[in-house]
Amino acid sequence: VQLQASGGGLVQAGGSLRLSCAASGGTFSLYTVGWFRQAPGKEREFVVVQSWAGGITSFADSVKGRFTISRDNAKNSVHLQMNSLKPEDTAVYYCSATRRRFSTGIFPDRDAFGYWGQGTLVTVSS
Repeated sequence: VQLQASGGGLVQAGGSLRLSCAASGGTFSLYTVGWFRQAPGKEREFVVVQSWAGGITSFADSVKGRFTISRDNAKNSVHLQMNSLKPEDTAVYYCSATRRRFSTGIFPDRDAFGYWGQGTLVTVSS
């Protein structure tokens, strides 16, 4: 499956952005999807993972309560709604997919995901 992320941009602290990830070349509904982010000079870190049917979702503590994820398997897309953004949310955001399954509360490592989009830059100004 091929993934393409979009929707990044510059926003002031407290603002919102909606990232999208479009999938092609596979049966998207079979994949667990995830979002990761990588800030300048830092490792890529987990943001959220959602099961193929959307029934299991786990957020990193740093974004819980501010970010939501939704997926539309019929349209082969997943969206990350980011509210109450903070300067520390500044990063390149990557969507990812895997055929693996995870239980609630499991924060998978990036190595668990074999498919990646190209990333979209989110910059939050203070």
